[in-house]
Amino acid sequence: MKAILFPVFALAASWACVANVPADIRDVRLKGYVGERLESCIRHHVMETDVSYITDCFFDRTETRNWWQTEFWGKYMHSAMPFAGYTECPRLKAAVDLGLDRVVAAQAPEGYIGNYPDDVRCREGWDVWGMKYTLLGLLHYYDGAKGTPRGEKALNAAKKLCDFVIRELGPGGKREFWTTGNYAGMPSSTILEPVVWLYNRTQEKKYLDFASHLVQQMSEPTKGPRLLDLALQDVPVYKRWPLATDAKPPKSFVKENRLKAYEMMSCYQGLLEYYEATGRKDCLTAAVNTAKSIARDEVNVAGGAASGEHWFNGAVKQHLPYKHLQETCVTTTWLRLCEKLLAVTGDRFWADEIEKTFYNAYLASMRRDGGAFSAYTPLNGSRLYGHDHCRMHTDCCNANGPRGFLVFLRNFMQGDDKAAVVNFYASGRAAVEVPALKEKVVFDQYTLYPKNDTVLMWNRTKKPLDFTLKLRIPAWSAKTHVKVNNEEIKNVKPGAYLELARTWKDGDRVEVHFDLAVRMHKLDHAVAFTRGPVAMARETRSGDVGEVLREHLPAKPAFTLVRNESPDIWITCTATLPFGGHSENPDGANPATVTFVDYASAGNDWVPGNNVRTWFATEWTIPGGW
Repeated sequence: MKAILFPVFALAASWACVANVPADIRDVRLKGYVGERLESCIRHHVMETDVSYITDCFFDRTETRNWWQTEFWGKYMHSAMPFAGYTECPRLKAAVDLGLDRVVAAQAPEGYIGNYPDDVRCREGWDVWGMKYTLLGLLHYYDGAKGTPRGEKALNAAKKLCDFVIRELGPGGKREFWTTGNYAGMPSSTILEPVVWLYNRTQEKKYLDFASHLVQQMSEPTKGPRLLDLALQDVPVYKRWPLATDAKPPKSFVKENRLKAYEMMSCYQGLLEYYEATGRKDCLTAAVNTAKSIARDEVNVAGGAASGEHWFNGAVKQHLPYKHLQETCVTTTWLRLCEKLLAVTGDRFWADEIEKTFYNAYLASMRRDGGAFSAYTPLNGSRLYGHDHCRMHTDCCNANGPRGFLVFLRNFMQGDDKAAVVNFYASGRAAVEVPALKEKVVFDQYTLYPKNDTVLMWNRTKKPLDFTLKLRIPAWSAKTHVKVNNEEIKNVKPGAYLELARTWKDGDRVEVHFDLAVRMHKLDHAVAFTRGPVAMARETRSGDVGEVLREHLPAKPAFTLVRNESPDIWITCTATLPFGGHSENPDGANPATVTFVDYASAGNDWVPGNNVRTWFATEWTIPGGW
């Protein structure tokens, strides 16, 4: 695959202080495990998508079941358009062109693009949600073809579609915006993100005015989503509905429900865009409070979240067999929300969250050939293809899946004033512009991280430049050792950026050794293990996963890296632990050596019966003993 065709833009209002500027993915080339996973996703998923099939729905305005067929093209464009530039593949370029032509041809004279009949447009169901994704698809095309007739064609179609929505649902429109759709209007409210995008690209005030109207509708109506006031009160996401004063919780799938995880996070994505455009700090505070609640109250050891697509205080319940854990749409949207918070705040915390989710829940959701994404990825259980949606041979998670790789690519390295910021570690090369210098710096990475602990980096910038190289030191790495040109750096702190300011010359070498000590996580007679950022699991290809752990677990379990038994496995370790409820047998009382693999590889063959276990039950003891 070759690079460079379409530029990728990151826009913000001129006044706003954007802490980190994401890299142009054309300037990032990944090798090794992550690079192979990315290439397999592009080749076997993005490039194999039938664009005619996912755009047929726009020519048929007879939707009566309140389904969401019109989301698939917009989701596809989120990854297909950037990857068309990343690969410079004529076949993929032709596919995105075909999609644009078909969607624009289906646009009604009044601007509507969708498949709902006239009398039910912009009401119940997923019509506005579908138009949100269509707007995003059109604007992704515009960003990749800006300055060309085809780019203007996409922008004009987006403007006509947004103008239609404004006439229907803007100030003085036919109905209050929050009353459309499901879940207190949250799915429809996610249209805020592309509306602000449209304002950024056109600077037409009517789009910013409409965005302000949307924010009002998202926050003021008492039965609406209440995305500002509840967040500013720092109400945890799992308590947003029903409120604590409600006597009896109604059923989950009702209009008033504010617990839908995917849609809620998408709303805050829009509120962060609105903050950048206007400077309204309450929108930023609400988004940060909400994301902190998600990280604290919902995210599990694999970086995933939600049960049945809803918040449920899952961090303390992740060891239990809850239904439909960590929907892939939730996983990719959490990655995107963390990415936006990283760009806006510059806080290393969000990069740590991205790393954990990417290496675990996200990569685990992808079939080993890259051709499909699962709907749900349980911590304990088996992995299979998700159910098809809307009588179509796809589903929301399969369409959303490829978007996650873009988060890793764009944030692999970033520019930050006078600094180049390294957020993630993987074999490859990245170039990023240091804004104050208006120069690109280039670094190579050679590493098997996080399989091994060592990362070697070489500066490949051709001329000497004065700048700061900021290295993210993960919070989990208690003792990290860093050398620059063989000189040891002191005071390397976990959970912070290490700043290395110097005149950097071509060939300067940085060596990093992370602390991959295994950590044990305990919850109510259950334990799980992580090694660095990676959750470790057992699966039936390498032994019985149902045995319990006996008492007297070691405080610091030792995991030994060993050769993989299968090319489908990324990381394999052995550990000697007291597995098995056979303590009455002298032989069985001794610890056993068992095999663990990285959570993403466990069960990746999608074969029924290949079970995965991440949380392990521990024996119960009668208080006081026998």
